Amino acid sequence: MRKAILLIIDGLGDLPTPKTPLQAAKTPNLDRLAKNGITGMLSPVKRYLVPGSDTSHLNILGYDPTIFYCGRGPFEALGVGIELNEGDVAFRANFATVKGNKIIDRRAGRIDTETASILSKGLSLRIGNVEAIFRNSVEHRGVLVLRGPNLSSNISDTDPHSTGEVHFCYPLDDSREAKRTADIVNKFTEVARGWLASAPTNKDREKPANILLLRGAGTYSQVPSFFDRFGLHGICIAGGALYKGVAAYLRMDVAIVPGATADLKSDVKAKAETAAKSLDHYDFVFMHVKGCDSAGHDGNFDAKKKMLERIDKVIPILEKTGACIVITGDHSTPVSRKQHTGHEVPILVYGGERKDHVKKFDEISCASGGLGHIKGKEVIPLILNITERAEKYGS
Repeated sequence: MRKAILLIIDGLGDLPTPKTPLQAAKTPNLDRLAKNGITGMLSPVKRYLVPGSDTSHLNILGYDPTIFYCGRGPFEALGVGIELNEGDVAFRANFATVKGNKIIDRRAGRIDTETASILSKGLSLRIGNVEAIFRNSVEHRGVLVLRGPNLSSNISDTDPHSTGEVHFCYPLDDSREAKRTADIVNKFTEVARGWLASAPTNKDREKPANILLLRGAGTYSQVPSFFDRFGLHGICIAGGALYKGVAAYLRMDVAIVPGATADLKSDVKAKAETAAKSLDHYDFVFMHVKGCDSAGHDGNFDAKKKMLERIDKVIPILEKTGACIVITGDHSTPVSRKQHTGHEVPILVYGGERKDHVKKFDEISCASGGLGHIKGKEVIPLILNITERAEKYGS
């Protein structure tokens, strides 16, 4: 049986202005795979639905988000290496700058990771019989986990997602658990704010990191493993906490790759080399590259184009493994929109499938490819089929 690599280029899809970054980029290796493989268009979740990065990855990896989605917080927590227990409630967190209750900067002047790590040391504490575990990740980002009895994730964010007033956390239902958890969040925010205000590290900062903003609450519950569902020994190669967290949630192994920074400077070659070596021990490699999405959100056409060209240069490393290769995106992030959209993304399958007439890997060419229009939930069945692992349905 053959092995497979799934390369997800985050934010891959775009809109022509007059060309898309993928059309404008020099991608001879991706084009060669398209010429010798089969292409199509992918709706990561449903056609025209605007997918989040978390729900789209779940769906592409074979887990229906209407059944298995637990909220963004647990994925981020798992991604930074926190081992979660059943019933833990996890949040995404931002270090931010406030004056009074008014938010001055949601990212505390893009605080550096080292400084955030120092500030984090006083942010894990107990509130009654609940343990609050805080861990920073990159720059202003972090994770809060609440561990204890009678907790609920059905509560509001304290992060308004823009400048404005810090929100008070309140329950979203009438349960005692939701009210109790909202009270704990508000108490944690108050205590954390006191610690940050007195921290010497903040004293000389123009924009002190003097509050934590919380969002994306979710309750962790274990799901069937990727191996148990599909019989594939899988490993994830990614830089961002979310993508590593989704893989850990499915109980895939997660590789540590030096230089995998989840931004435009990420060491794509190191990721590709790790992917190739991983096939010595694994059946399936999920490789994620983030930079195109960041460039799309910034409206930076040239940066997205250059990132695609960098990705193209490492394709031969993957190709030489002899594995089946599937290349697609988790959503479109057009530079003209600076946000996720419901436009389909191109998908390319190289090895184990029929060929079509398409000679270039881009949004317009792939729209006429032999795969047609498929959905995210069909990617893993496709991979099982091309690697000769699919089971017969019926007798």
